[in-house]
Amino acid sequence: MDSFDWQSEYARLTTGYSTAVPRPLIGITGNYSAETCTLAEGYYQSVLRAGGIPVILPPWEPDGRLAELLDRLDGIIFSGGGDPNPLLFGEEPVRELHSITPERDMQELQLVKLAYDRQIPMLGICKGIQMINAALGGTLYQDIHTQMEGVRIKHSQDQDRRYPSHTVSVEKGGVLERLFGRDQLAVNSFHHQACKDVAPCLRVSAVAPDGVIEAVESNEHKSILGVQWHPEPYILRNSTAMLPLFEWLVREAAEFKAAKRLHDRLLTLDSHCDTPMFFHQGIDFGSRDPKVLVDLHKMQEGHLDVTIMVAYLEQQERDEASLENATAKANQILTQIEEMAARHCTAVDIAYTPADLWRLKREGKRAIMLGIENGYAIGHELKNVEAFRRRGVVYMTLCHNGDNDICDSHRHHVKSSTPRTADPAVGEHGGVSEFGEQVIREMNRVGMMVDLSHASEQSFYDALEISSTPIVCSHSSARALCDHTRNLTDEQLRALARRGGVAQVTFYHGFLKAQGQASILDAVEHLNHFVNVMGIDHVGIGTDFDGDGGVPGVASASELINFTRRLLRERYNEAQIQQIWGGNFLRVMNEVQNCPIVK
Repeated sequence: MDSFDWQSEYARLTTGYSTAVPRPLIGITGNYSAETCTLAEGYYQSVLRAGGIPVILPPWEPDGRLAELLDRLDGIIFSGGGDPNPLLFGEEPVRELHSITPERDMQELQLVKLAYDRQIPMLGICKGIQMINAALGGTLYQDIHTQMEGVRIKHSQDQDRRYPSHTVSVEKGGVLERLFGRDQLAVNSFHHQACKDVAPCLRVSAVAPDGVIEAVESNEHKSILGVQWHPEPYILRNSTAMLPLFEWLVREAAEFKAAKRLHDRLLTLDSHCDTPMFFHQGIDFGSRDPKVLVDLHKMQEGHLDVTIMVAYLEQQERDEASLENATAKANQILTQIEEMAARHCTAVDIAYTPADLWRLKREGKRAIMLGIENGYAIGHELKNVEAFRRRGVVYMTLCHNGDNDICDSHRHHVKSSTPRTADPAVGEHGGVSEFGEQVIREMNRVGMMVDLSHASEQSFYDALEISSTPIVCSHSSARALCDHTRNLTDEQLRALARRGGVAQVTFYHGFLKAQGQASILDAVEHLNHFVNVMGIDHVGIGTDFDGDGGVPGVASASELINFTRRLLRERYNEAQIQQIWGGNFLRVMNEVQNCPIVK
């Protein structure tokens, strides 16, 4: 008998090996009974047919390894199985409850929450839709036949599971309508439980003729879909009728995988967050703290490398005592940021230059840069500009929502005991004051970026003429799309680009959409507008998280990878995405910091 030639077989398998992005890895939760983990063939055959790589996720008691597991997955299918354990949801079991699998249920509830935080695409099937809904804040019927009002159609069946048993109505404008192109589907359902109240982050996508919820999807523009029926047996009779569901998941997972790989290579920077405003609430930056939108866990989940935290100062009175208090408060906040970073020094550090950022990324650390929001912080003392720069402040926003001694704000609101010396229609100074001109020149000298978010239009143009280095707008959006005085006109954008500056799209809903709820789609539209008007070399992202920034789809630092996925859909290439995610901003920082004082 001939011996097996493993070398030849290996050579055959590796011939033409591709270095392209690997197929997405799709985890499928296994069923559990009689101390055995099982999985119906239809699940993995459907994933294979859709182009993914299936792996079984066995149930085990939730622990830290769940997070490690999810870091390796690109998508998850929560499969069908026994009834969810009502005790986990604070309910006593009804008489009609069938068999439960407590080990599996505890793990899957944690898996859903962790996957949701990490933006991992999810597809729930039968029991899976129920677990997704319950884990995210919805409720369930333990038995639709006794707990739901009205008369039920037959949802449990004795017929072949590979064939449909009833129809469902598909909601307009949802994922299912896009996938199947019709408003009614023939499905198979064999269940006696269903979603009752849908979780706040979900919406109904399909219903049965008797009102039972048959499908849900994300209402936050995320990759979450759940169906009450069983699409996986169809493939076993060579039917592709339900394959679009698995193709959807594999596409979403492939895009998510591509975004993760991009973030591994790129340096991602958010130019403005206000997390220090919550320090007085005793936040824990090292945990996933629900009080803030930016912490170490959320930065890791969203694949964000750098955030610029600002010492924000509300515009107050401008007498000598108030100005001294403002300077002291700014220094106090900067100290708090430094102390916070020191407490978590194994995972985060303060950065002062673009070179620091790349070094920290190589070391596996997140980075914080220091900023000041409102030049009110320097009082009347020009020397404070250099003092703050020596502390590591990389930019200062000249004003906030009120005129100060430096310039007029977009609001032209003054809290001063002295009367206005200029037309109220154009602000106290009619733009940048004489003192403000000195401040800008001093910022140029010491290598501090000039930030004109919050400034009036005249202040903007004055500063653009005064500054010898490019300026930035750390968190503003496009006035052509949302007519707000905080936003930048197309003329301002073009002027900014001519001088080599950058404008950072912000995620504050009031600056993205004049009426209704803004979302990630509006943020992308503003970015595209910036690119169309200014060119790709002058745009970036400044979320304003913890300063009222955050909209569905990019509601916290943990969701920022969703924005990268949208950029990929918009056909931006890798180099352009790096420019958007901080490359342009750091180009300006490099130019501004090229001065003797920071050598």
